[in-house]
Amino acid sequence: MFTFRKIAKVSLILVYLVIVAGAVVRMTGSGMGCPDWPKCFGHYIPPTDISELEWHPNISIKKGQVIIVDETLQVARASFKTSTTYNPTNWEQYTKHDYAIFNPTHTWIEYINRLFGALAGLATFVLALYSSKFWKTHKKITVLSWLVVFAMGFQGWLGATVVYSVLEPVKITIHMVMALIIVAMVLHLIFISKGTKSPFIYDPTLGKWVIFALCLTLVQIILGTQVRQFIDEQIDLLGPGTNDLWLHNPDLMFYLHRSVSIVVVGLNLFLGYRIYSLKLGFTKINWVLLLIVAEIITGMVMFYADFPFSSQSLHLVMASLLFGVQYYLVLEVVYAKTSHKTL
Repeated sequence: MFTFRKIAKVSLILVYLVIVAGAVVRMTGSGMGCPDWPKCFGHYIPPTDISELEWHPNISIKKGQVIIVDETLQVARASFKTSTTYNPTNWEQYTKHDYAIFNPTHTWIEYINRLFGALAGLATFVLALYSSKFWKTHKKITVLSWLVVFAMGFQGWLGATVVYSVLEPVKITIHMVMALIIVAMVLHLIFISKGTKSPFIYDPTLGKWVIFALCLTLVQIILGTQVRQFIDEQIDLLGPGTNDLWLHNPDLMFYLHRSVSIVVVGLNLFLGYRIYSLKLGFTKINWVLLLIVAEIITGMVMFYADFPFSSQSLHLVMASLLFGVQYYLVLEVVYAKTSHKTL
């Protein structure tokens, strides 16, 4: 299992890198940097200059290649060589959406995000292949490993729908939640492949509370994505340089997000108190509390410093790390029942 766990840990790191890259995409507004999927403007390696997306005479065009004509995306019907004049019959208009803006910085940020996604997908595929050797002895590991691969494929499809919808908020949220589900699945594989007896003391009451805390964190992340959408809409409405007005009239989601955060803090402080007062041994609670402190700090910076650059992305990444640590804590608490040391 040693090699399997190493591959699983690499997969987990790559999945988190995808989340970080996605946060950078959102922070920089690069979500439509590549308006098609899985290619980028019809290329496997995206363009770096607008001239690569303009029509030119006497050049070779490959089928599926994209150019921008009169603020529309035009896709080559087949491979051909251009003549001295533009022939519209060689092209068809891209119909998934009408977004036809090229920004090289946005394009390459989105491309790197997709590249990390492909690497993570490859790592999980290798993990699934390696897990096949455990089919006879640990079927759960093999089945879950292949489920991760299918989940990664589904996540890729969700990414495509986000682009085709021109960043529809609900689809962005679903895309984020699916990433967290994949994190949980890989963490589950890492945990059950340890194969050692639990050193912790089982507390039935604690199990219910840590599961509730995990669910509350997920709800908080979903609410946070909606608050982010509200901020984006305010930026579009009021324009840049009006940070002090972005939360001038916040919606219900903002107040819910802030209120739930208070509950999250209180609940996890209670969990920490119970774990240490009863000496149950679950040290992951230290990381949970540390990440919650980081979340509070970044949240306060956003609110009181008018959302400085990168603060929102850091807030989201910390939340995804918090979810991962909490999920692992849930596994430790639930599986502690097998240790035969009960409170």
